[in-house]
Amino acid sequence: MPDSSQLIWLFFRFNGRVARAAFFLAGLFLAIIQAFLLYRFTLAPEGSAASEFWESAFWVAVAVSVWSNVALGVKRLHDMSRPGIFAVTLFIPVISIIAFIVLCLFPGDPGPNRYGAAANEPS
Repeated sequence: MPDSSQLIWLFFRFNGRVARAAFFLAGLFLAIIQAFLLYRFTLAPEGSAASEFWESAFWVAVAVSVWSNVALGVKRLHDMSRPGIFAVTLFIPVISIIAFIVLCLFPGDPGPNRYGAAANEPS
């Protein structure tokens, strides 16, 4: 099981490289958390304290997910020897779907590159 520093690096740092599987699974994890919080919000009676709690939790998760998705995208692009600035494509409607699929399917560099020695490790 990874220690907390590895999880912090994976979701919040921009250095290093991340492989296709780790990128996909981390993104899926973030989407599941958002979906769960949205689901809980929709079940709560409108205007109740529970509704306000789940709404707030959802928006906090969205903010954290935006940062995390950028960090994951940058590291995935680094694995493919591309500059991280291209991660902005993950926020352009329609193009974001294509960009996500490309980042999930295209392999990274097999050996070291200028962004790190190996995938799934901080540089």
